[in-house]
Amino acid sequence: MKLPELSQLLAGLVSLVMLTPALAADEVHISIKNHRFEPSVITIPADTKVKLIVKNEDATPEEFESYELHREKVVRGNSQITIYVGPLQPGTYPFFGEFNQQTAQGRLIVK
Repeated sequence: MKLPELSQLLAGLVSLVMLTPALAADEVHISIKNHRFEPSVITIPADTKVKLIVKNEDATPEEFESYELHREKVVRGNSQITIYVGPLQPGTYPFFGEFNQQTAQGRLIVK
């Protein structure tokens, strides 16, 4: 490989490596069991994009909803969804299950 081609290849690889952290997200797993979120309290770092994987282990559907996070998504029974949040400012962001509001309650704490 000639030097100009090698330089272009290296420049492309450096660009890719520099972009990768911005595309990567921390990952948090949440289960729905017996119409409850587990864990019900999640702490994540501020100013970070986070991937929430919500797995519904109940046979009936539930909805992950949060007015503060501006998210609303149905999780069919025995299935899972992915929701991206952030980067967020420090604070508390409640979420709930629309179909079982009395039991399906949770909080995302950003520090």
